[in-house]
Amino acid sequence: MAKPKIIFACQNCGYQSPRWLGKCPDCHQWNSLVEETTEVSKNTRVEVAGTRQDPSRLSEISTREEGRVLCGIGEFDRVLGGGLVRGSVILIGGDPGIGKSTLLLQAFAALSQKGLTSLYVTGEESQRQVKMRAERLGITSDNLLILSETSLERILDQIKKSKPDVLVIDSVQTVYSSNLPSAPGSIGQVRECSGMIITLAKRGNLSTFLIGHVTKDGAIAGPRTLEHMVDTVLYFEGDGGHNFRILRAVKNRFGSTNEIGVFEMKEAGLREVSNPSELFLSERPIHAPGSAVVCSMEGTRPILVELQALVSRSFLAVPRRTTIGVDHNRVALLVAVLEKKMGVRLYDKDIFVNVAGGVQVEEPAVDLAIIAAIVSSHEEKALDPKTVFFGEVGLAGEIRGIAQAEARVKEAGKLGFTRCIMPSSNLRQLNRFESPELRGASSLKDLWEMIF
Repeated sequence: MAKPKIIFACQNCGYQSPRWLGKCPDCHQWNSLVEETTEVSKNTRVEVAGTRQDPSRLSEISTREEGRVLCGIGEFDRVLGGGLVRGSVILIGGDPGIGKSTLLLQAFAALSQKGLTSLYVTGEESQRQVKMRAERLGITSDNLLILSETSLERILDQIKKSKPDVLVIDSVQTVYSSNLPSAPGSIGQVRECSGMIITLAKRGNLSTFLIGHVTKDGAIAGPRTLEHMVDTVLYFEGDGGHNFRILRAVKNRFGSTNEIGVFEMKEAGLREVSNPSELFLSERPIHAPGSAVVCSMEGTRPILVELQALVSRSFLAVPRRTTIGVDHNRVALLVAVLEKKMGVRLYDKDIFVNVAGGVQVEEPAVDLAIIAAIVSSHEEKALDPKTVFFGEVGLAGEIRGIAQAEARVKEAGKLGFTRCIMPSSNLRQLNRFESPELRGASSLKDLWEMIF
């Protein structure tokens, strides 16, 4: 036996130190270093059956693409890039209770109806608890296997016996190997157990889902290398005050990372939302100052959301600039452009900008809507409720063109909007639409004439 080596590993970022530290030098978290044993016997590593593979000639390797497997949930398939790729490993993170287990249980039920054998390994719940959730969701299938286990060795043995087509580990932080002396959920255990499961999935062509816990700042707990080892990383986002959930891809080797899936949490589980724009605009106030509608692109899908701004007199030495759903620095830049180029007095005003519904919009195309909403609130004049804004604003006050303008216009017309204010450069490239009316603006002065 090799002599064990004691180290102190940060449970937040994986930083290792030979001695205990109160604050991690890497992620600056307090009291996150835990004692772990790193060196074990050379012969104690778990051997995965069927993982040995001889080298192949480049000319003999087949590149024929296998068809994707549809999960039966359209929004889920969209985020995955068009369906589930056989042998892929997908890591899903999200806040506790957001609906990760519910989503996968519904997806597995649809896959089992197609004749695929699914193995659901839960380390946090008993088989009875999973059964109770399945009854609430109306799921009954003989091809859906439930295993309540946390031992890596027993899980691997069960995979060899049942030979499933799809596997889920809920969650990877609860799985441990008896060959490592560290506690379950530690950096060493997560790295070792995840590595063995990923190796088995790649060699056995087994599609695998790993559910991961998240830290206080929203990142997936465990070593950062875990996100590099898997093929796809998905984040399940949502606000406790709203019923809808957003599934977002931040890494995808088999598809785009710009796609999102929108779901609505119901008593009978998650229901996919085919028209998110209608959902986000359902409670929009009409003829209220500071409210503007913007069309944002999420991957290939245009989504209309309401952007709200509130400008009020400040009684503080430094006025507040609070933003939710948009980039804080971007709003500060646009406020400076308004003051410099249009003479709008905002230096003594508190400015609050919010995207209604808890959606995150990051692209520069929302600049025009931010400007319109701030000016509307400042002047106490409501904008036309049937007008949609999109365009990028530069530091000189010019309005620059954006991508996929035609798709945005079509989405606005589909929902009954009668006018679109966009960059003039995009207007020249578009075919004339009968509805909605297209208006082009090349500067903020043109925007002023159109909205007031």
